[in-house]
Amino acid sequence: MFGVCFLVFGESFTTRAAIKDSDCLECHSDKTLVKTNAVGKALSLFVDRAKLATSVHKTNTCASCHADISSGHPDDNIAARPVNCRQCHTRQSESYGASVHGLALKAGQRAAPNCQHCHDSHEVRSPDSPLSPLYFTRQEQTCGQCHEQEARDVATSIHGRATAAGKREAPICTDCHSGHKIEGLKGGSPLKIAAQVCSKCHASERLNTKFNLPADRVKTFFESYHGLAAEYGSTRAANCASCHGYHKILPSSDHDSTIHKTHLVQTCGKCHPGASEKFALSKVHISAAAAASADLGSRINWWIRSIYLVLIVGVVGSMAAHNLLALGKKLRARLRLQDRPVLRMSRSQRWQHWTLALSFIALAVTGFALKVPDSWIARLLGSNEPFRRWAHRIFGVVLLLAGAYHLFYVAVSGDGRRLVRDFFPVLHDIKDLWSNALYLLGLSSTRPSFGRFGYAEKAEYWAVVWGTIIMGVTGLTLWFKIEATHFLPRWALDVATTIHYYEALLACLAIVVWHFYHVIFDPDVYPINPACWDGRVSEQWQDYEHPLEEEHPPDQNPISRAPELVQAAGQNKSEPGANGHSGRGEFVI
Repeated sequence: MFGVCFLVFGESFTTRAAIKDSDCLECHSDKTLVKTNAVGKALSLFVDRAKLATSVHKTNTCASCHADISSGHPDDNIAARPVNCRQCHTRQSESYGASVHGLALKAGQRAAPNCQHCHDSHEVRSPDSPLSPLYFTRQEQTCGQCHEQEARDVATSIHGRATAAGKREAPICTDCHSGHKIEGLKGGSPLKIAAQVCSKCHASERLNTKFNLPADRVKTFFESYHGLAAEYGSTRAANCASCHGYHKILPSSDHDSTIHKTHLVQTCGKCHPGASEKFALSKVHISAAAAASADLGSRINWWIRSIYLVLIVGVVGSMAAHNLLALGKKLRARLRLQDRPVLRMSRSQRWQHWTLALSFIALAVTGFALKVPDSWIARLLGSNEPFRRWAHRIFGVVLLLAGAYHLFYVAVSGDGRRLVRDFFPVLHDIKDLWSNALYLLGLSSTRPSFGRFGYAEKAEYWAVVWGTIIMGVTGLTLWFKIEATHFLPRWALDVATTIHYYEALLACLAIVVWHFYHVIFDPDVYPINPACWDGRVSEQWQDYEHPLEEEHPPDQNPISRAPELVQAAGQNKSEPGANGHSGRGEFVI
């Protein structure tokens, strides 16, 4: 097999290896050697040996790049093909292929720039070299070979002047349009231009401080209507370049600037036809901090804003305090009603429930604060990662201890064993689920009857058991990650992270959508099922929701009924629908 390959390809390999640089330079050292390309432009084929020796490709041979050249060149009248840079520069070539230049070349525009147009052919140097055509002071000239007007505009802009003065921090073509994946920004979305292009420099505290630029220009833009509309997805909202220009960007003090006071009407009028001089005086970058010491209009605006903030906090805070006091009083009155003799939850079960609920909420808050560090949840925790991390771990331990106690409770306690028996799923639950679905859809007039726990409570109980185990195992694995990798592969930590996050997301959504409805938002128990406080429910509610329960644990310690509610409670008991519910025994206070 090897012999056949050698017979087929051996000649080309031997021939290629025999081609020396000196053979190529016999012709290409001639300065007058030229050819005409596909668009009729004369191209020099001269290779300067001295410049080639300073190139980053100085260790390459001619044949290593021009791999298609044979020993018969040029007598065979076959022109050399363009060098395939991909064979060494794969990632850069892929980026170039997705650029406006690469796409134009693929579309048949033969004059579109390729690697050699920007990097040179034989004198390829690092962009950090002052002799490179991509050096920051020469890039404008390089791009200007095709983009003449844009190059002239940049040269007169504040960016171009800074570049000419040797300030590398000033943006050059590739800073805004990317490197190999050159992007055309003319049709770019307002959000992309503002957030990904201009913000790279103007949101930098270092650059703003070094060049004495306003530090809040990006922040105040996104607080304005234009910025908010851009974030909302508008493709027509004004972006930075809409007002400041794209290439010929000048400070507002320059008479040629599009934001100079003599040009503001024209600039604003591009989006707001009929804009007047007074309209054009409106500000986009409104800084609340600086408004107090600015012009009269800004000071008035600042004072009105401050008054409203005080007013909002005072008025709404007073309303909230009033309603919380009223709600608390009414809830306490409801809990004092004597007409709730059925003990639904024992004291131990209520303590377990509250421990589970509070630790779960704390874990959700401290967990999602890490996932969304810029949210109000993170700020609620002081944006303090050590505090968040240890709070999350402590509440995780509390949750696991509550789970361990529950296992002990159901193992040694009679009430606990009965609880597990009643929660255990049976085949009849599937029939109940189907029957209730037909009832809720209005396809059946018969509502199924449930025992102590229906399919909804059973599903939720076992979901909590499953979730606690999953979150506990993955949480401890991530907490003790070093120790875990002593006997687990490293990728197991990534899997644990994924499970931990998505199980938490599933649990939180299930609690809000499922549990909160049944204990809070269900009209028959709103604003809350009081069983979580003292364990008691009314006979009417119990008989409607769980008529098949064999035993209604009696209230051993009845609390005196609130005198002012005796009459209302009696009316509700004698007239099941009078409380605004469907006769399910919950009382309106």
